[in-house]
Amino acid sequence: MAGVAGSSPAEAGGGGSGSSSSSGGGSSSDGVGSGPPAEAEAVAADWMLEFACHCLCRHFGEGRAAPFRRWRDVAQALINGLSKIPTHQKKTVYLCQLLVRIAEGKNLECHIENDERMSPLESALSFWTLLEREEIKLEKLHGDIRRLIQIQIVAVHMENGYFKEAAEVLERLFTDSESDKPLRVKLATIIKSKDPYVPLLQTFSYDLLTSKIKSYIEPFMKRTETSFLIQAATKHVEPKGLGATALQNKTVNENDKRNLETNRRPHPGRKPRVSSVLQSLNSLQNVGKHGDALACGRRRQRWTYKEDLELKSGIKEFGVGNWAKILVHGDFNNRTSVMLKDRWRTLCRIEQG
Repeated sequence: MAGVAGSSPAEAGGGGSGSSSSSGGGSSSDGVGSGPPAEAEAVAADWMLEFACHCLCRHFGEGRAAPFRRWRDVAQALINGLSKIPTHQKKTVYLCQLLVRIAEGKNLECHIENDERMSPLESALSFWTLLEREEIKLEKLHGDIRRLIQIQIVAVHMENGYFKEAAEVLERLFTDSESDKPLRVKLATIIKSKDPYVPLLQTFSYDLLTSKIKSYIEPFMKRTETSFLIQAATKHVEPKGLGATALQNKTVNENDKRNLETNRRPHPGRKPRVSSVLQSLNSLQNVGKHGDALACGRRRQRWTYKEDLELKSGIKEFGVGNWAKILVHGDFNNRTSVMLKDRWRTLCRIEQG
């Protein structure tokens, strides 16, 4: 898989060419120079990894693909530099690895693990299990995310027509425990039907999974806002009139804009495939409350009667709130998911009043 550096749960903190705790400080034997002691390097590496993970979470939440990929590479380089994962950094490392895999969840051509049978979401489930072990108490959200990952592992295979592989992965996913049996039986029945558009798969969607992941990372984001590097960077830019909020709300990368604008309506009469709608992290630009920065700075454009009909038709097909799907499947004139949501609210007020 090009462009994604990854590692299995067993290798998540090893295999790098160096270590943040390895001795690189002090005077070298050949007199080349000196550097900070190993303990200082380790502390600095901790700060950098936490900062990288914070940026990764932020760009995942905002749906910004290009900066997400950049910070993914930074985080992976720092993780590869660990000879082993320090206990206090396990959750940070596992979270980075989880987000990378969730972001690539729709891409079955992406092979992060050595076992090419394992999809990104199946690998994500392994890291989610590790994250659960780090939790003091498991909440309902943890169970919801686990089930959503399991369902979407099967759904993504079916959306791409890999029904045999979906059946094989189902065998790997579930144990013989009675608690898993109802979901396992339902998924087995769905696989036999060879219909990736059944209500269960549409309800427990990839959109919903990413939304739950965003809820999960919010506490980490709040906690790391007070970390040393973020505080130091904020103090550095504030005198220049660029506060932390301004930094976090920079214009979306131009490539992300072009990727969004190139989405096209499916051919008439052809049943749209979910995988073409939400195939990559770029699609996340239109998911969530703050996922769209494209509306900023754009001239207000009058809605046409035809666009209103497209919006109503999309809501009838996909339901209120599924703005990303409605946008991709509808014929709109340079609209965004936020614009669709705002227009629907306007139409509702007009009809009520």
